[in-house]
Amino acid sequence: MDVRASVVLVNGLWMPDAALWLLARRLRRAGFRTYIFSYPTVREDLRANAARLRRFLQAVPGDVVHLVGFSLGGLVVRALFRHHPAQRPGRIVLLGCPQQGSRAAQALAGPRPGRYLLGRSLADLNAGLPQDWAWPEREVGVIAGSLAFGLGRLIASLPNPNDGTVGVAETDMPDARDRRVLPVTHFGLLLSTRVASQTAAFLQTGRFLP
Repeated sequence: MDVRASVVLVNGLWMPDAALWLLARRLRRAGFRTYIFSYPTVREDLRANAARLRRFLQAVPGDVVHLVGFSLGGLVVRALFRHHPAQRPGRIVLLGCPQQGSRAAQALAGPRPGRYLLGRSLADLNAGLPQDWAWPEREVGVIAGSLAFGLGRLIASLPNPNDGTVGVAETDMPDARDRRVLPVTHFGLLLSTRVASQTAAFLQTGRFLP
């Protein structure tokens, strides 16, 4: 009998599944079954994408299903528990997720072309919707990057420290079980072996490595 826990990885804005393959492979090596959830990051709002995630999770095997949300993906995870809280047990890791809002997204939303690029899910963030949603009683770990290199710095004056796209303070979640700030860029959160090791440790134990 396969007793491994399942991990569903949820991508960020404009990103293909391939962006998550390396992290998924490292989590498989740590003993997890991994699944990548694809969704329309621009066309649908958070509630619609949460409904898509709920349907995807119904086909994922296992008594324990963990969730790893990268950037916008962490907001989709938050919307899942807002609108569909009856999920199987599992821990949550958020990677570079702007839970407190995004200065870069706010700046990009000014011009009309920017609003089209951001799409409806990040429009929900700019409107303050997810910030008002309570988290379920789950063990949540937060990893933020502090290497300030990325397109976000060209769009807006980001709070320091930041990962080039999201400020460390923007990833804050008061109810988080544990938190780490690592010297990586926003996209580097998906490439770093250290981030992968910390993610696996939290999913296994509910705590990050020292």
